[in-house]
Amino acid sequence: MTMPIPGSEVFSSRPVDPVELLRSLPPSLPVHTVTQEQIDALDPLTYEVVRHRLWSVTDEMGEALKRMSGSPIVTDANDFDFAIGDELGQEVQVGLYNTMLVGAVDLAIYWTLQHRALNPGIAEGDMFLCNDPWVGGGLHQNDVIVYQPVFHEGKLFAWTSAICHEPDLGGFGLGSFSPAAQDVFAEALPTPPIKVVRGGVLQADVADAWVRRSRVPMLVGLDLRAKVGSNTVGRNRLLAVIEQYGADTVKAVMKRMMADAETRLRTKLSGLPDGTWKATGYQDQSHSGDRDLHKITLAMTKAGDHLSFDFTGTDRQAGVINCTYAGMRGGVMLALLPVLAGDIPWSAGGLMRCFDLISEPGTINNATFPAAVSRGPIGPAWLTGTLVAECLSQMLDRSVDLGSSVQAACCGTWDTAVLAGLDERPAQPQPFLNVMMEPMAGGYGGRPTADGIDTGGLFCIPMGRVPDTEMTEFLYPLLMLWRREEPDSGGPGRHRGGVSASVAITPYGTSLPMGLVLASAGKAVAQNQGLAGGYPGNTGVEVLARGADIAAEFAAGRIPASLTELGEGREFGQCYDESFLAPGQVLYMHWQGGGGYGDPLLRDPDAVAVDLREGKVTIDAVEDLYGVIITNGEIDIDGTAARRDQLRDLRRERSTAVDTDAPRLDLTHARRLDDNLAEVTVGDAHIVACAQCGYALGDNRTDSELRLARYEGPSRDAGPQVTSDPGVYVDAQVVFRQLCCPGCWTAIYSGIVPADHPDHALELARLLPAAAQ
Repeated sequence: MTMPIPGSEVFSSRPVDPVELLRSLPPSLPVHTVTQEQIDALDPLTYEVVRHRLWSVTDEMGEALKRMSGSPIVTDANDFDFAIGDELGQEVQVGLYNTMLVGAVDLAIYWTLQHRALNPGIAEGDMFLCNDPWVGGGLHQNDVIVYQPVFHEGKLFAWTSAICHEPDLGGFGLGSFSPAAQDVFAEALPTPPIKVVRGGVLQADVADAWVRRSRVPMLVGLDLRAKVGSNTVGRNRLLAVIEQYGADTVKAVMKRMMADAETRLRTKLSGLPDGTWKATGYQDQSHSGDRDLHKITLAMTKAGDHLSFDFTGTDRQAGVINCTYAGMRGGVMLALLPVLAGDIPWSAGGLMRCFDLISEPGTINNATFPAAVSRGPIGPAWLTGTLVAECLSQMLDRSVDLGSSVQAACCGTWDTAVLAGLDERPAQPQPFLNVMMEPMAGGYGGRPTADGIDTGGLFCIPMGRVPDTEMTEFLYPLLMLWRREEPDSGGPGRHRGGVSASVAITPYGTSLPMGLVLASAGKAVAQNQGLAGGYPGNTGVEVLARGADIAAEFAAGRIPASLTELGEGREFGQCYDESFLAPGQVLYMHWQGGGGYGDPLLRDPDAVAVDLREGKVTIDAVEDLYGVIITNGEIDIDGTAARRDQLRDLRRERSTAVDTDAPRLDLTHARRLDDNLAEVTVGDAHIVACAQCGYALGDNRTDSELRLARYEGPSRDAGPQVTSDPGVYVDAQVVFRQLCCPGCWTAIYSGIVPADHPDHALELARLLPAAAQ
């Protein structure tokens, strides 16, 4: 555990009170604002026209960034974002790209107003650069933001920003990922806000110092200029809107946009039941050589029109698996935007007024300086978002109207692999560095009404794309043996999780070994858990096929198409590892699919048969997880019924004994709680019953937990989606835990978790309204 350095607290940012921030600004920095009367006086037509104009400004900023950047991270994967803020930096309009960044952009502007207004000052034509995750703007050092004040008639009117992930900014590890790091000094240097543009002129000394730190200075230099250009487009387009409609009108629209987003979200929250929902997740390992599990725990409370996210009890910061406050906040926004605000314009400055965060400093998702944070957004921040989404989905699942927003966990994490070496294809060999972006093709979680989207992308990057294979082979000395969807990778459920994919890649065009950095989680404990009894999606895995002889295979006219064809000497990549890939060897990556929704024994057999024909599942999963018997391509209806009964009998035989004499209740007037649970009111009693058979599972007058049958066994019992033994990665006992209704043996909960994982699924209080508790 790292200790805070005295004086480092100045480089930290938190949300501010806009009134107090405004009062703190020096007289030398006048700002433009409007009264509430001016906001209320807006006519609806003007409001909608200007609102959509502002939306189009951010779209143009994004297009400018993509067209000017040469980095595949931006041009292919869309790992970037942009925003327009008001005079104080509150986010009025954000992009549809990396939504985690939404939780950090305004923090950098607040900090700049507080600490840079006098020295060096904030003036027209300035732009600031920042990659300090304790200040904000981004979630780790590779997230680099360029942002600018926009002035009108001498007054600070607004802010625009553009941010993207940089392929490398120095530090010990390739791509600035340092698997062995114990503090930030082994990583890329965090840079607090610094003026990179003064009076409209790019400062050569700052720009040169900036790109000097990188292993790929040309790409970093291009991205810097692309972000400057994107902001220039934003300023010009925003000033054109002001010229057409007037400064007061545009500012009134900006304020109204945030207020409307806040009102709509509060109205939605008011219609949902009050209560507290809990979720706990884990990071496998914290650094190279570590074999521990590290948890993040969340209690989400909804009261009236407000949400509170309490992370008390989260483990202390460790290794590289930390994020700052900005990362925790970004993780919350990752889930809140699509789950709760999918039908609300993303005026984030208003949406963020509807929740508060409770967290202990010095924990893995609220790390203090100088913790190592290079894994921040794709480790603890992402897991934070997954836990928030789990709690929100449990809250929404009881509402038929809002069920379309319910979703099991998506792919759960980003599997990082960075390859770097010497490209010998040009006449003058040159170094290269490639951050593998193939894991963009993750699987989405299953829903109450539909399967998850196969290789649909990442929950946090709605506009993300998997890179073009031919372009990867053109840019780097690499050859793809295959890139394909993998069967059984989507979590089994009544609605299946979306499948993920794999890639096999080998050096091609270099005679030298290339460096390899791996950083991921979800190899021992699932980070893509199911909902309502649905099973987790696949655990991730990376394998180095050391015994492969690709040159000999090619000479024989063969292209290997599976791991078994790549020879012996396979080596499992650890969660955090530094290694190499030599010519002739193969790196195999199989990233995560989405979790399933509902008990797989309740899945429509016809849907299972379609999955088998399309290669989404194997015959083993068809028979052993879904209980469907297919003979000569046709579903055996009687055989399927018998097989499903047999699998339910297996659940009964292997589970701990429970009381099976509880009454079965009439569900005619029951209230839905989720796919398998319902609330039945009998007199003054609120009873939770199985929605499949009516079995009484818990009475609020006598029980604090549901009476469910319990099974714990090896993680492989979850099915073929478990790709490796947890013991390869961690020392803790990891189990497949399943909780079932003792009346009909429907799965209520299914997860791959540590043996000491808390049983949130048993808590009666999470299911009943506060008045019934």
